[in-house]
Amino acid sequence: MLDYLSQKFIEKERNIEKLYKIFIENQIQALKDLFHSFFASIPYEWYTKNNLASYEGFYASLVYAYFAASGLNCTVEDSTSKGKLDMGVFYKNKAYLFEFKVVELEPEGKALEQIKQKKYEEKYRGEYEEIYLIGIEFSAREKNVVLFEWEKV
Repeated sequence: MLDYLSQKFIEKERNIEKLYKIFIENQIQALKDLFHSFFASIPYEWYTKNNLASYEGFYASLVYAYFAASGLNCTVEDSTSKGKLDMGVFYKNKAYLFEFKVVELEPEGKALEQIKQKKYEEKYRGEYEEIYLIGIEFSAREKNVVLFEWEKV
């Protein structure tokens, strides 16, 4: 039993190291692969007899839990003068602003577009040296990331 728990602990620590390395090296595109693997690892049975995969909040909650469990500074549903940002992750002098969408509910390309249109980054200017806008779109059918877009402002 201890061997099993030790292996799980080591695996968890490796995942946390990988996540922090992404932020330390500012390898934002690597988040796409990390999330794709993470969502692919969710057992099929968790999706049966429910329609969780149809809800943006399902995906947002899992991404938030992933970051928060890793010890990163996160905020969710952060209000601005023009709407609510789905999630912000703050690491050192950098702000990573996330918007999530489910493509079966809205056409592809809307997540990043919304962050830019509502100018969510304005709230963080002056507080952070670098700000990144990240739009992640999921498919209820695929139960995974289908579009990952980002840009630095």
